[in-house]
Amino acid sequence: MSGKTVNSAILLLVIGNAMAILSDVFIKMLEPGAPVFQFAFLRCLLTLAFLIPLARKLDRQNLFGGLKIHAIRAHIHLVGIVCMVIALTNLPLATANALFYAAPILVMVLSAFFFREQLTPLSVTAVFSGFAGIIVILRPVEFNWAVIAALGSAFALAINAVMVRQLPKEQTTAHKLFLNYLLIVPAAAALALWEGAAWNPQILVSAAGSALFILGYNITVLLAYRQVDANQVTSAEYTGLIWAVAIGWIWFGEVPDLWFLAGSLMIVVPLVLIGLRHRRRTPARGFNPAAREERPERLVAEPTGGSGQ
Repeated sequence: MSGKTVNSAILLLVIGNAMAILSDVFIKMLEPGAPVFQFAFLRCLLTLAFLIPLARKLDRQNLFGGLKIHAIRAHIHLVGIVCMVIALTNLPLATANALFYAAPILVMVLSAFFFREQLTPLSVTAVFSGFAGIIVILRPVEFNWAVIAALGSAFALAINAVMVRQLPKEQTTAHKLFLNYLLIVPAAAALALWEGAAWNPQILVSAAGSALFILGYNITVLLAYRQVDANQVTSAEYTGLIWAVAIGWIWFGEVPDLWFLAGSLMIVVPLVLIGLRHRRRTPARGFNPAAREERPERLVAEPTGGSGQ
């Protein structure tokens, strides 16, 4: 699967989103009350280690280009990871991922607010339908700190996605990811020390599995978007919610109700329609040298996370 055709790119994204959900599964399998900051530190440290083989992609002469923006994004990313862990360990897998899909909606809102981007009627519909869908899924009686954490993770994903355009354009994706995790590690280590929890081998295993699968997701994203237009295949990203429902049902016995299904459709359908509309407007160009750097749906956080961080 090279990603050189639309069909192969879609298949890569379907597989990649399954890997992202498996990353979430490793988090969800943490014991109740597991040290969140210790997990965040270990996952960031291990992700940085996994990125070492890509060190040749770094621009060593300008290693810290755009340092201020990188530092802001890195620490927002850390907040997003912490929020994601809280959400996944306290909410059903599918519910948490449905809330994470608020990220692309928030990207549209933030882009319009900060960069004066014009929202089309369909985009406005997506915003209102998405937020209404979140309310339908949650219903006021189910609003709690885990829900706030899930929305906080989505907000972190959206902010990081919007800030991508402020990073140096000459930096490769590997460079951006490496610098992001390098800048996260000191703050994550300080929080883990402040937390003071005893080191737990299970945390190490969960962090390693989560980091490995989310990096696998990012590799599939890069392969998929390298040689086809994003608008031709982006709707395949939303298969992540299907994977979340299936795995949550089979693995954790979490049976979705009609409220969840209705709310999820309200979130996802307008986003898919936007992707299809762009696909009709933009003919296939073959090779697209500008691979999408980050996905607002899932940042490994990034590239940008469903869960995505």
